Amino acid sequence: MELLRGFLIIWITLALFSQNSSNVEGRYHAHKKQKNKKAPVSEPPAYPPDPQDPVPSPVYSPPAPSSPAYPPPVSSDPTDPGNSSSDPCIFDVTSFGAVGDGSTDDTAAFKAAWKEACKVESGVVLAPSDYVFTITSTIFSGPCKPGLVFQVDGVLMPPNGPDCWPESDSKNQWLVFYKIDGMAFTGRGTIEGNGEKWWELPCKPHRGPNGSTLPGQCDSPALIRFFMSSNLVVSGLQIQNSPQFHMKFDGCEGVMIEKLSISSPKLSPNTDGIHVENTKYVGIYNSVISNGDDCISIGPGCTDVDIEGVTCGPSHGISIGSLGVHNSQACVSNITVRNVLIKESDNGVRIKTWQGGTGSVHGISFENIEMQNVRNCMIIDQYYCLSKGCRNQTAAVYLTDVKYRNIKGTYDVRSPPIHFACSDAVACTNITLSEVELFPEEGELLDDPFCWNAYGSQETLTIPPITCLQEGEPQTLVESSKYGC
Repeated sequence: MELLRGFLIIWITLALFSQNSSNVEGRYHAHKKQKNKKAPVSEPPAYPPDPQDPVPSPVYSPPAPSSPAYPPPVSSDPTDPGNSSSDPCIFDVTSFGAVGDGSTDDTAAFKAAWKEACKVESGVVLAPSDYVFTITSTIFSGPCKPGLVFQVDGVLMPPNGPDCWPESDSKNQWLVFYKIDGMAFTGRGTIEGNGEKWWELPCKPHRGPNGSTLPGQCDSPALIRFFMSSNLVVSGLQIQNSPQFHMKFDGCEGVMIEKLSISSPKLSPNTDGIHVENTKYVGIYNSVISNGDDCISIGPGCTDVDIEGVTCGPSHGISIGSLGVHNSQACVSNITVRNVLIKESDNGVRIKTWQGGTGSVHGISFENIEMQNVRNCMIIDQYYCLSKGCRNQTAAVYLTDVKYRNIKGTYDVRSPPIHFACSDAVACTNITLSEVELFPEEGELLDDPFCWNAYGSQETLTIPPITCLQEGEPQTLVESSKYGC
């Protein structure tokens, strides 16, 4: 994974800036500015910890990952002496008619600024500080010239809830970047999702009596989506209160995510922090995520994903899956999660698959992870199901080569801290445990970790002891041609 990080940095840096390495520092667009009303806004939440500060933990003191070399943001302060008013590459949305008063629809101004920035090398779409911009569901499409920057220093948000959502707009996504190669999405501002009214829809989980759901419209938009794009840098932003997933990457290649702060309430439904699928060469570093679902979720078709220096929780932890839904094939490989703090969460590190799927998950490493009052600290669930109506099936996604090293901390005693439930027909193999030490946050030590059809080895004794992990390999080995990807 060190090679992966170096490869990501070199690859994305070259893609973004080989055309013009001095593109944005201290520049400002020269359109004649319209008179704008500034909206009073509160200060955005505190910026995530500096990458030089390790995640606080008594278990480890990791060195900070190397930061990618991407361009510094432009200044959105017109009084800044380094702010040139003659640079033709900075496209301030207020110069295109954006009002930024928190209620006016500024969509047309953002589209116009994007169109112009897309035409030039190292163009910058700038949403300046001290404004609150509202835009409707929008797709920003490429291809564009190299070195494009979308910089949010103020507040950017969608309409407030489903009743305000235009009928003609997609209710599945809000801000979409499509077919973009070599772009930085950055700034010191806030992406506010206005998700509260979406979470209250009666069809959302547990809105009905006795934990049930009620019929009715249930589409909710993902806040930010990158689709079929490459060589991306996302950094510095506060992203909060998404109606559904905060950030999705689908069909992408070469993604560097660093210094994000993602937050929504603990009980907000389906608000995954960062979700990746069908995406390869991904680095997620030095970010703070708290939300109502997975901090980071890794879907099918992902390979070479490196996660380090992340603080996660309250949440549902860091998950690979769910995989294999509706008897589909799922292929996931070369995933590393290390130097991470997970706290006050329903799960720690999890792999979840549906019965009936095919494909494989292999080359997974969970290393140097601190748990603080976490249920299900280490979980493999090959019987994942969202209802009681899932039928038993013999096919399964094959899990092998999963390593847990230096996993320490405390767990919530309502669930055993280790749970490996593998398929009846397709055993999990080559699970490795080393320096696993988990103690109850309160109460007595649970000495009954659960295993089912799970094979592997213990390099050191675990706390609590795990005697259910079977040594060696199952008598019937998996046919690699059937489950290989």
